[in-house]
Amino acid sequence: MRAAVLDRYGPPSVVRVQEVADPQPSEGEVVLDVAAVAVTAADARMRGANFPRGFGPFARLGIGVLRPRKRVLGASCSGVVRAVGAGVSGLAVGDEVCGQLDAGMGAHAEQVLATATTLVPKPAEVSHEDAAGLLFGGTTALGYLRDKGQVQPGHRVLVVGASGAVGTMAVQIAQILGAHVTGVCSTPNVEVVKRLGADEVIDYRKTPPEHLTGSYDLVIDTVGALSIATGRRLLSDTGVLQLVAADLWQMLAARGRVQAGMVTGKPDDVRQLLQWAAAGDLVSVTDRVLPLDQIVQAHEVVDSGRKVGNIIITP
Repeated sequence: MRAAVLDRYGPPSVVRVQEVADPQPSEGEVVLDVAAVAVTAADARMRGANFPRGFGPFARLGIGVLRPRKRVLGASCSGVVRAVGAGVSGLAVGDEVCGQLDAGMGAHAEQVLATATTLVPKPAEVSHEDAAGLLFGGTTALGYLRDKGQVQPGHRVLVVGASGAVGTMAVQIAQILGAHVTGVCSTPNVEVVKRLGADEVIDYRKTPPEHLTGSYDLVIDTVGALSIATGRRLLSDTGVLQLVAADLWQMLAARGRVQAGMVTGKPDDVRQLLQWAAAGDLVSVTDRVLPLDQIVQAHEVVDSGRKVGNIIITP
């Protein structure tokens, strides 16, 4: 099969497409024919060993000090079951499924090996491209807003970075949870964020993050634009500040009404996202869909910081 392979850290050009061995399922695993997979900020960080301030040395210990341990990136994917390993129940060859793969990653390829329990059935109403686009941003936004932030009907929510993969999901999920939503984005994306259902939209080129005002029950910064001090000024008396892209020092300082840290998308979270998408309540925003041969361009767009929603590869 063909896969986007990474043998060293560096700019997008270090990724190349080449032939690799087809995966074979062990017990509890399945092989998917990958129909669509996102190229996310997490993929770009791992490719370039470019992590939030303070995390670099620790991250390298996990992913490879001198070179990447995982040669093929990609975790947010949708596809068709090609082969089933021993002990797998509930999945069969030909099933359309999607999911956030575990630490093995590997979905920037024509086929990927996946732990069966990480996958959920894809509804017919949701395309493979839309399913792959929901996963990274959707599970992050759901984990922060519903689980960490406990957003309730009537809450006032500010989403900073409202046009990115996490931000577009956060705007919509906050609305679904009953909140009044204000999105912050750049000038070209104001109309996109309005179409997603934001009650108000602030253009950060006219009002920089440090000049924002208001009193919110929850502020979620998806892009690292706010300091803790700047974010606290925007909170109501019981409001919560969430720093999705926190650096190490912000993470260590996050306590009480300041929240940071990883959220892990569970299969039940994916099922919820797909249910909303199938009903038409949640839209996957896609910047562009590219073939595997254009994986370098996909990484370049992610690195630019100007993508809207998701970059999807169709191997």
